[in-house]
Amino acid sequence: MDRLIILLATGFGTGLIPFAPGTFGSILGLGLHWLVYPLTTPFYLGAIAATTVIAVFCAGGAEKIIDRADPGCVVIDEIAGMLVALAFLPPTPTHLITAFVLFRAFDIAKPFPVGWLDRHLHGGPGIVIDDLAAGAMAAILLHGLIAFFPAF
Repeated sequence: MDRLIILLATGFGTGLIPFAPGTFGSILGLGLHWLVYPLTTPFYLGAIAATTVIAVFCAGGAEKIIDRADPGCVVIDEIAGMLVALAFLPPTPTHLITAFVLFRAFDIAKPFPVGWLDRHLHGGPGIVIDDLAAGAMAAILLHGLIAFFPAF
């Protein structure tokens, strides 16, 4: 069971890449969005919910297995965050690239509330929730850009 938890928590090993593991986990999230986007809205939201539940469980489990708080190799949180960032958007190159850049910027810079959540929540939920917030911020900004610039 520990191997399965680590496999999922590290995004099938993408989190073990020695440089920018969160970036590679986010790229994996782009691929997952491309797979689940064709689903109806309730099923897409269900995919986000299922990914989030799995992420909380696996991130918390990996933290215990590795015996380190919020280990950098855990990237399942970035995968869940990218699904939120891309919610309700077709996987066009413009949307994918913009959501990726915005999500990574919010995840790295950790503006409020992302940073607050990162500092105050711990364990599996703490690892995941700040990335969901970064994804929500990216989604709001991206949907705003689309509303003001429909050709976007």
